[in-house]
Amino acid sequence: MAKKKEYEYMTLPAFEEASEKVREVTVETKLIHSDFFSNLCDNNVYLKPENMQRTGAYKIRGAYYRISRLSDEDREKGVITASAGNHAQGVAFAARAYGCKAVIVMPTTTPLIKVNRTKALGAEVILHGDVYDDACEKALSLADEMGYTFVHPFDDLGVATGQGSIAMEIFKELPLVDYILVPVGGGGLASGVSTLAKLMHPKVKVIGVEPEGAACLSESLKAGKVVTLPTASTIADGTAVKTPGREIFPFLQKNLDEVITVPDSDLVIAFLDMVENHKMIVENSGLLTVAALKQLKCKDKKVVSILSGGNMDVITMSSVVQQGLILRDRIFTVSVLLPDKPGELMRVAGTIAKENGNVIKLEHNQFVNTNRSAAVELRITLEAFGTEHKEQILSALDRDGYRPKQVRAAL
Repeated sequence: MAKKKEYEYMTLPAFEEASEKVREVTVETKLIHSDFFSNLCDNNVYLKPENMQRTGAYKIRGAYYRISRLSDEDREKGVITASAGNHAQGVAFAARAYGCKAVIVMPTTTPLIKVNRTKALGAEVILHGDVYDDACEKALSLADEMGYTFVHPFDDLGVATGQGSIAMEIFKELPLVDYILVPVGGGGLASGVSTLAKLMHPKVKVIGVEPEGAACLSESLKAGKVVTLPTASTIADGTAVKTPGREIFPFLQKNLDEVITVPDSDLVIAFLDMVENHKMIVENSGLLTVAALKQLKCKDKKVVSILSGGNMDVITMSSVVQQGLILRDRIFTVSVLLPDKPGELMRVAGTIAKENGNVIKLEHNQFVNTNRSAAVELRITLEAFGTEHKEQILSALDRDGYRPKQVRAAL
């Protein structure tokens, strides 16, 4: 089968074809109504859980559709890409489904678990360079040398068309959707979803959501052209992109109604909200759309938040949980001064116990003052129910003469 020309992508027939094609390999990620997030923003919020998708992210959609459109000759030669994350596994899975060789170039800094997962899907992995740009340069060089087809993570109209299949599924389940929130890194997902949404239902609002530390699309839209950020710094590593796609940029300009940016601190809170209320693990990039809900100006609308992926390593997860507990005043550290004499520790512990505070950690510094009998410092890390309970504990300590000072928690 001959490869379609690029101008035939991002059309309604292409989206319909892609939606049928990806069903061969995707699992059904039905919308989940969220009472918690609905109450948070006074809208009816539905989650599109692509974190439950095969390979743990939506990326399999674009990769599979793109490879499906290759000629038999091109598939025989193989495909190549550069990625340290979800796209690598998406391409590897899709290529295996077609019996096609897949070469994935990953930065040398890629966590071993991601390397092994990609290899387990049948791909050949080449480690090269310290960052994605180095890996991408190597992949493009190998594509020229070996005749591989390069499958770009986002700046490819065929890939973007495949990602747009998400919007088709949303409309089938929720025909009267008012708003669709979509994460933005390079813009492949957002261009596909927004373009199909406007083709099917022009009145539907599609909002892109970027991390504040990597708002390359926001800056490009302001400039009216693709611009490159000097740096990209965010815990949402899957969307830590400095330059949006040039091929897909016109579609983003035309079809996105708005772009919202979200600080990392809001992603940390969103992670806890998702775990506690929906019992789901969603990676930081996938949480952009729920973190943005509180910025919506609409009320009583049907809103879909696309959760783009759920691939998060355990170490990152533990760090996010800890920071989230601190930001929510569920854990805090307080410094009190007390005389260095027997019974004082029991007294301060009694004050905390009366307020139902739970002590996690104690640090005793006898050298805060040259006169130890006058005062020594006790740092207490506590668990509380939230801000109101924390303030209640601090007031009790102050009332009992300990002059508490809150310090940054260190667990």
